[in-house]
Amino acid sequence: MSRLFEFGVLGPLKVAKDGAELHMSANRELAILASLLLNANRVVSVDRLVETVWAGSAPASAWRQIAICVSRLRRTLGAGVIETSSPGYMLRAEPDSIDWLRFGALVARARTTAADGEREAAVKLLREALSLWRGNPFEDIRGLRYDVARMEESRLEAMEACLELEIELGRHHQVIPDLLALVNESPFRERVRAQLMLAQYRAGRRADALRTYQETRRYLLEQIGLEPGPALRRLHDQILRDEVALMRPVPRPAVAAQVVPSQLPPQILPFVGRERELAALDAALSQEQAAAPATTVVSGPAGMGKTALVLRWAHERIDWFPDGQLFADMAGTNPSTVVERFLRALGVPAADLPLDAEEQLALYRSWTARRRLLVVLDNVTDAEQVVPLLPGGAHCRVVVISTDPLDDLVARQGAHREFVRPLPATDARRLADLLVGTARGRVLAATSGSPLSLRLAAAKMRTRSRPHHDPPRHDPARHDPVRHDPARHDPVRHDPARHDPVRHDPARLDPVRHDPARLDSARLDAARHDSARLDAARHDAAQPHRDLAHHDRARIVSSASSSSACEGCPAHERHPT
Repeated sequence: MSRLFEFGVLGPLKVAKDGAELHMSANRELAILASLLLNANRVVSVDRLVETVWAGSAPASAWRQIAICVSRLRRTLGAGVIETSSPGYMLRAEPDSIDWLRFGALVARARTTAADGEREAAVKLLREALSLWRGNPFEDIRGLRYDVARMEESRLEAMEACLELEIELGRHHQVIPDLLALVNESPFRERVRAQLMLAQYRAGRRADALRTYQETRRYLLEQIGLEPGPALRRLHDQILRDEVALMRPVPRPAVAAQVVPSQLPPQILPFVGRERELAALDAALSQEQAAAPATTVVSGPAGMGKTALVLRWAHERIDWFPDGQLFADMAGTNPSTVVERFLRALGVPAADLPLDAEEQLALYRSWTARRRLLVVLDNVTDAEQVVPLLPGGAHCRVVVISTDPLDDLVARQGAHREFVRPLPATDARRLADLLVGTARGRVLAATSGSPLSLRLAAAKMRTRSRPHHDPPRHDPARHDPVRHDPARHDPVRHDPARHDPVRHDPARLDPVRHDPARLDSARLDAARHDSARLDAARHDAAQPHRDLAHHDRARIVSSASSSSACEGCPAHERHPT
């Protein structure tokens, strides 16, 4: 089993079984193993493995060669370590058996510890995490260059966080050598240069701090033609003025009391059926699976009741998540905006929110690292909206609702997918009974098991049952040449002021003509009047006529909407069609 293994990726790839190191020299197998280890307990697609091995120049037999390499790895590692799971493979491993996962867990603990005000303990955790690095990872695997860049960025961020905490603890002299080495390694990281300037200043080396700024400015201008950023310039000005505040560490804000957010919208009722889907969500999101934050994608065509299903499950399992439930509608929303909103919901004071989006993301993962949270993301369009919002805690659960199958999220994050289909006939009849009663036959025939369509049809029938919304089939006005004047139905043409020389004053004209929003409303009301008549025709006419009436209805309402939109009416004031 994989728990007998130790995998090292923070340096040259290293595999040990029962304490004895295994030697593997085949480059392709090493590349595949490296990719599986970086995504341990998550499915890696065959396409991604092909890219890892051949980096854009794969042969026609690439898929077959991947299968051969995986077979050899299984012989080396033993049964049960690498599993076949569509659309690729997954390596099963305990989090403690891979140094990369241990590194991430230690950094997350350190961030949470620092947020709780325990700086010394946080420094120890970060130093322990950084000690796991043995060198440069995957130097000879071109297909993993982006993964390597991500790993290096994580190491540098951990180093910066550690040195910043040590500066706050008053260890100015001790950290200067580490900071000088880090500046040499990553000369464009202004945060590191700012830390070096501050440490030098607090160590009584004011001239060195100013020289560091001048060297930084000269380097940036020569290399990329830019001045230092505002934070570095502000620190330079403070050093020039010998501001007293620079000589003492900034006090950490008091730890905010833990807030338990409850952001789930109410259930959508009535709700029937979906026993299989609810059981599948239970299995996929059970707290027994705690190696990593479990993610489930609930996908399917629009109107299938995906949101209703998820809200039903979430409300029934609310006791699984004692630390709260977060919800966001991702339609047209930037993930960074949602991260800030979630941090506020978790109780982070506004004054303590970092301005930098990456720092906010790190804080979000720290705050969620030791909590049991449910995160529900509705109306997601792509995986890029989801990945930044994945929490840091192994006991957190994420449910993503989308009309898209989000194959990339499933492949990269090992997310489970639950596809929602139309309601079975029995459940559709039950829902129709609850919504429209005796009229269920007509509704069922028109909605094909779509819960949303059933609800909309029921709402429409209730609206039509009201007298002032149900125009008479035989309108006397239609046979009255005076009352049937088309001008009477047009808010612009039917304007007595146009024919009255006394009243023809712009200040006294009918306000409908001079208010685009009201003009829009009036035209749409007239269109809906015609639409209602056509609805009646749909229910009474033979099937070909029903199809024609449906087409005419769409044309009338669409035409009215297009016409009114041209009047310049703001979008939020237009009537929905």
